[in-house]
Amino acid sequence: MAERLARLLRWRCVVIDKREHIGGNAHDAFDSAGVLVHSYGPHYFRTNSARIIDYLSQFTAWHPVEYSIKSRTAGRYWSFPVNLNTYEEMVGHPATEEEFAAYLERVREPIERPANSEEVMLASIGRELYERFFEGYTLKHWKRHPRELDASVCGRIPVRLNRDNRYLSESFQALPRDGYTAMFGSMLQASAPTRFLPGMPLEEARRHFTWKHLIYSGPIDSYFGECHGRLPWRSLRFEPESFTAAKLRNDASADGPAGFWQPAMQVNYPDRDIPFTRIVEIKHATGQRIDATTIVREYPADYEETGEPYYPIPAPDAKRQYRLYRELAEREENTTFIGRLATYRYYNMDQIVGMALKKADDLVARFGGGGNKVRSENEEVRRKKLR
Repeated sequence: MAERLARLLRWRCVVIDKREHIGGNAHDAFDSAGVLVHSYGPHYFRTNSARIIDYLSQFTAWHPVEYSIKSRTAGRYWSFPVNLNTYEEMVGHPATEEEFAAYLERVREPIERPANSEEVMLASIGRELYERFFEGYTLKHWKRHPRELDASVCGRIPVRLNRDNRYLSESFQALPRDGYTAMFGSMLQASAPTRFLPGMPLEEARRHFTWKHLIYSGPIDSYFGECHGRLPWRSLRFEPESFTAAKLRNDASADGPAGFWQPAMQVNYPDRDIPFTRIVEIKHATGQRIDATTIVREYPADYEETGEPYYPIPAPDAKRQYRLYRELAEREENTTFIGRLATYRYYNMDQIVGMALKKADDLVARFGGGGNKVRSENEEVRRKKLR
């Protein structure tokens, strides 16, 4: 939004972050082994929106990728998300789409209007697959049973009758070629004289600045001093481990192809007796050519343990509490609340970009009288590419 408002309204913008780097949770960096890693968990960019692709392509080239995921339980790797390959691995012999469909028809529970995540999976794939791949993982990640969570939590994970092992189905799947941090740097440079001030929490910014308009993307309860109590947040703890080629060859637990520790970018661990939920080896996706790799074990955590809010809780009690903060936000003058933390809702990355572009359009129309400037500028970018 700073880039849009600086370029289209000629506003002088200041971007602040309480952390010491740009990019928030999408920040990436090279670790001590020289591997480009996502500092706060993997960020899988994908979209079907030409507008979003056009906009971001002004600031980065792309590395195409199909995000690959497996699940490890019962002592073996399984194809995931659930598809025909998963079914064959379960029954131990080749099968057809019709046989898999017939199996699902037999085991699905007759729940016409699933009211929670457990019901949506029981109605979709039955109890055996649900308990094997979803129940334990969800319990660990959210610290709540799937029956306590909105149907959307598990319902967003696809189930396929064919052999499509892709985790995501959007038409455009890629990572910024040089990383997210490089993309943000280009965006900041394009919005000059916008300044970036790291290591500054909101309280300090309020003492140092006055502003015409504030775009706030932090936790909404923090903005209002937690006056209605702290919202329930889930957090994460990351445990990285790096391997040289020699160390990989001598590590009996390494199951990946040459140069990799595991067979896929992400491996889920749904068993409840394993404390982490997944291991991510992002080098599978970045395409980086380096004689080393890094895996990151991801441990679910309480907010009180880390002080970092990552996930809003998609449950009725949390939504009721958030509504109290939303009412305050709606009365706040000259302030735009945007993003996962400020609107207390789970979004994919492209949804966040689309939200920012829409909010920028609104502010351009309000303050500049030209709500179509953003769209026309992106259309010109597309025409230049075609020429």
